[in-house]
Amino acid sequence: MTSAAARTALDLTADLAVPALEDLYRDLHRHPEPAFKEHRTAGVLAQRLTAAGYETTEGIGGTGVVGLLRNGDGPTVLLRADMDALPVEERTGLPYASTTPGLMHACGHDLHVTWLAGAAAALAAGRDTWSGTLLVLGQPAEETGGGAAAMIEDGLYDRFPRPDVLLGQHVAPGPAGLYAHVPGLIMSASTDVEIVVHGEGGHGSRPETTVDPIVTAAHIVTRLQTVVSREIAPRESAVLTVGRIEAGTAPNIIPATARIWLNLRTQSPAVRDRMVAAVRRIAEGECRAAGCPREPELILGDEFPVTVNDPDTDHRVAAVHREVFGAATVFDPGPAMGSEDFSRLALDELPYSYWFVTSTPAETWNAAPGTDLMEKFDAVPSNHSPHFAPDLSTVAPGVRTLVSGALTYLT
Repeated sequence: MTSAAARTALDLTADLAVPALEDLYRDLHRHPEPAFKEHRTAGVLAQRLTAAGYETTEGIGGTGVVGLLRNGDGPTVLLRADMDALPVEERTGLPYASTTPGLMHACGHDLHVTWLAGAAAALAAGRDTWSGTLLVLGQPAEETGGGAAAMIEDGLYDRFPRPDVLLGQHVAPGPAGLYAHVPGLIMSASTDVEIVVHGEGGHGSRPETTVDPIVTAAHIVTRLQTVVSREIAPRESAVLTVGRIEAGTAPNIIPATARIWLNLRTQSPAVRDRMVAAVRRIAEGECRAAGCPREPELILGDEFPVTVNDPDTDHRVAAVHREVFGAATVFDPGPAMGSEDFSRLALDELPYSYWFVTSTPAETWNAAPGTDLMEKFDAVPSNHSPHFAPDLSTVAPGVRTLVSGALTYLT
């Protein structure tokens, strides 16, 4: 027997204005905006929420948008979409590609906003079928890890009702039409680290009078590759990536400093602390071996917490997704090494469910090399790729996932 939530969700989304939602997605994709500068995106979302009947407030946590719809007694359900783009030069060749050089919606946040706008409108139009309160969030700056915290610090739950449950989703690679639920740890923690190596600069013709920080930095980068392979147990998933190195101004000048930026992905605080300690030890050891005049600086940057679904909440939402889309479409892939700041909205105590919606176009998926799902998954463009291009066929299903999830609590 189909649940009331599933039946109502299918009814409320049966006549979605899909072409208009696709136009919204194309418009957002053409006009990406970076973290805390999502002014146009926020304005577009706010306009749609207001038109749907929400009490709409802009400027929460900088550029955040909140839509509030009170509809009688019942729980308060929070639906969230992030809005920021990435410093990526788009290479998709799409007719609606980014018009801003060096900036792209390479992580699908434009699709998230489209889903949220569609779900908010559908739920508002069908308010006679449910009871409770909807809190709809357009969140800034997910990519830098600061947006959720900024909204909380700006009095989100002082100015608006505190939610009883939080729901969020993210577009992901994979054959379009699948919904990944994990009743527990679904995304990892992330920590950015900057290492500053101090040397002694000088002329490239007289290296003996210098302490070359570039050579030392190279040794540090090489040695860092052993942190995961030799210091982290195989049962404890972790990733260390050196994403940027910066040093020097000319080929014949040995600089005085070199900088290394790296990213750590972990699934527990203990592993994260061990990795930070190992990075510090390696940097200090290599600088000492090179005779650097000063200890290296280790600067901790942006951080993301782990994302851990409340099992009961996620089981409940996954069940309605099975009813709406078919049992075979919902699966448990296990935790991912990607990171999110969504859980900060939960204040370490509010239950939430966060899931993935796969989006790779059929022709891209079928053409990818490999014979099984994981081989193809590794071959298709992923989030943050300049070729990342979700299939427009996911526009309507992504609205239904949010609508059915919300109705699980509001019906």
